Amino acid sequence: MDRILVTGGAGFIGSNFVHHVIAHTDARVTVLDKMTYAASRESLDGLPDDRVELVVGDVADAMLVDELVRDHDVVVHYAAESHNDNSLDDPSPFVQTNLIGTFSLLEAVRKHDTRFHHISTDEVYGDLELDDPKRFTEDTPYNPSSPYSSTKAGSDLLVRAWVRSFGVRATISNCSNNYGPWQHIEKFIPRQITNVLVGIRPKLYGTGANVRDWIHADDHSSAVLTILEKGRIGETYLIGADGEKSNLDVVRLILELMGRPADDFDHVNDRAGHDLRYAIESGKLRSELGWRPTYGDFESGLAATIDWYRGHEDWWRSHKEATEAGYAAKGQ
Repeated sequence: MDRILVTGGAGFIGSNFVHHVIAHTDARVTVLDKMTYAASRESLDGLPDDRVELVVGDVADAMLVDELVRDHDVVVHYAAESHNDNSLDDPSPFVQTNLIGTFSLLEAVRKHDTRFHHISTDEVYGDLELDDPKRFTEDTPYNPSSPYSSTKAGSDLLVRAWVRSFGVRATISNCSNNYGPWQHIEKFIPRQITNVLVGIRPKLYGTGANVRDWIHADDHSSAVLTILEKGRIGETYLIGADGEKSNLDVVRLILELMGRPADDFDHVNDRAGHDLRYAIESGKLRSELGWRPTYGDFESGLAATIDWYRGHEDWWRSHKEATEAGYAAKGQ
């Protein structure tokens, strides 16, 4: 892996992966990113210029994608429209990026016989009942419930078809909810942290009973690198860190860690079609490839994330007012 092309590498989990690659390998990285609102050049600050290059462009631009793939050994595909609420307002960007963009990449890696890894989500499986002890596995049937999750499910199926039909050397990973540095403040955890920092009470959808399985972005990055190094072509691996928490528990823990009363939050309108529970069974990744998370304790990872947002107010502060105004218009 001398040269790695990372799509969406200026976004949240993509930039964390770029930092991880630079810290743990000798590879050079090219980031292809459209630089939408969810990406930032600052997320790549401090990385060596001789090892990291940013190309501003669209994964759906087949000509550009072909030129870049031709010169790389590995493609890691993070680029995606990923905000559920936005997909309900306007599904079209999700179809364009998540489906057409993945198709463009698959055709390029097919042409140049380039190793490909596709980043996906546990939301393709739908949701689980709150009292159901089951977790998602690699064999769980797909049951997406939003334009976002359905386009991610479709992109997964495209990858599988290109592996079987054309022999593309690809792997897929479906991950639970990420948190950590550089996550846009529209997302649940950074929104609540930054609310506290600016003196706004955190906001909780509905009763807060919905459950998510949380993983720190550093652990997601280490899992993806492990799959690239050891994973079997054509296989899917689920990435999780046993971090199941209700949204209510997460808000209360944020308040506790930030020195605020546990009930110092407001209930707001629930999201449309809000999935009940996600839970990942990552046994295949751990037993076959020997991966383990660093942040096995959600509280320690959350504390580190709070410290990061405290120290990077210059990055998120200018976006805060507009983000909260958008939520307020929806009663959220």
